[in-house]
Amino acid sequence: MVTGHLSMTEKTIDIEQSKENNTHRKLSIQAGLNGLSFCVTDTITHKILAFEKTTFKAQSTPYLMLKELKAKLGQSGDVGNNFSEVLVIHKNNMFGLVPKPFFNKEELPNYLKFNAKIMANDLIAYDEIPNQDIVNVYIPYTNINNYIFDLFGEFEFKHSGTVLISALLNEGRTVAGPVCYVQVSEKEMEVMVVSDKKLLFYNQFEYKIPNDFLYYLLFSLEQLQMDLGKVQLKMFGAVEEGDPIYELCHQYIGQVSVFVPNSPSFPLEELENEVIDFSILSAL
Repeated sequence: MVTGHLSMTEKTIDIEQSKENNTHRKLSIQAGLNGLSFCVTDTITHKILAFEKTTFKAQSTPYLMLKELKAKLGQSGDVGNNFSEVLVIHKNNMFGLVPKPFFNKEELPNYLKFNAKIMANDLIAYDEIPNQDIVNVYIPYTNINNYIFDLFGEFEFKHSGTVLISALLNEGRTVAGPVCYVQVSEKEMEVMVVSDKKLLFYNQFEYKIPNDFLYYLLFSLEQLQMDLGKVQLKMFGAVEEGDPIYELCHQYIGQVSVFVPNSPSFPLEELENEVIDFSILSAL
């Protein structure tokens, strides 16, 4: 049982304070069992108007996550009239990447039956990943989608893996040899391996201590038979040089660096970089 405060919120300008002009304001929400992120942008000027991030002290449930979301969005009675566009990003490990030649939208449950518990009322959705011939099949949080629809009407939703894969593959930088990208969060890590602009691997893991982090990373690279002396490890998010995670990885992998992803439309310097989530920024 969890008692006391359920979450901790970091913010740069409350989303309720940016309502001067709602004609071109887009609200993006990333929902996951470890936290929520909110970003408000002006779609004309490409400026970030507000960003907030709530991290749950313990892993939540879909019910409690919805309760937290309602508490935030319910602060304003007319919140549904304050955004011209709404995007929801679902962050969970209930997904599977399917090669497009083998994809059949009539077989969606079969792509997930070995790595996700599918309930009778679950919606199974899919995103096509541009230029990769890959389809991401996943289970979005139905209760979140229903609430957002009731509040805002029509909206768009995606899986966080789709957003991250698309953003990193379209960065435009040319890197020789295989690259392993890791987005680091307080409790989660997203591992993506790319070679010659082709996706080789993507998965999400939860970790508690740096040794857990290292185990999942090395296991992933081992499955791909990667040479630890040649692969480039580029970490970003909640990590800096000198951190325990960084130093531990440096003991086993030859080329390690802290990576700053490109975001030409929404410069990171407009916000406190340590609280911005690259996945939600990339989906704007």
